[in-house]
Amino acid sequence: MPLPQRFLVIGTSGSGKTTLGRRVAAALNIPHAEQDTWNHLSGWQEAPLEEFRAEVERFTAGERWVMDGNYSKARDIGWPRADTLVWLDYPAWTVFWRLLRRTLRRMGTLEELWNGNREEWSTLFSKDSIIAWFFRTHWKRRRETPVQIAEYPHLKVIRLRRPREAEVWVGELRGR
Repeated sequence: MPLPQRFLVIGTSGSGKTTLGRRVAAALNIPHAEQDTWNHLSGWQEAPLEEFRAEVERFTAGERWVMDGNYSKARDIGWPRADTLVWLDYPAWTVFWRLLRRTLRRMGTLEELWNGNREEWSTLFSKDSIIAWFFRTHWKRRRETPVQIAEYPHLKVIRLRRPREAEVWVGELRGR
């Protein structure tokens, strides 16, 4: 079976999309991109739609790549070009605890995320926080993702339900 060349990594916020995307890219020595980088401009401003779509267009025009993110506003570009979709479909509590730990670490270290943006203590439990976003989207994504995947029958789908499954799968990629 030929090795996949164009990977999408999707999953709810905090599931580990970017971490897994980077690991896949490193294992296969191919470019990686994080859609959040293109979407979140300085000051948490959302990129204009045309700019965001142009970045997805440019990146996915390559022959080999790994791109992570759930943005529906460019699904019609990236998904048809991908050959493999990796869905991190972890249990809610697994994702929640990972997300909370990650968010607290980022706040404590003042880690820059994208384009000068940082998570702030003042917004940790606000309606706009990543924690609130998780609760608004996790179960919705679990329901909607199979329907979205069905629209792209050419994709090889790898549905990982536990972090350990992701570890094993990346190890298998390295061994190829």
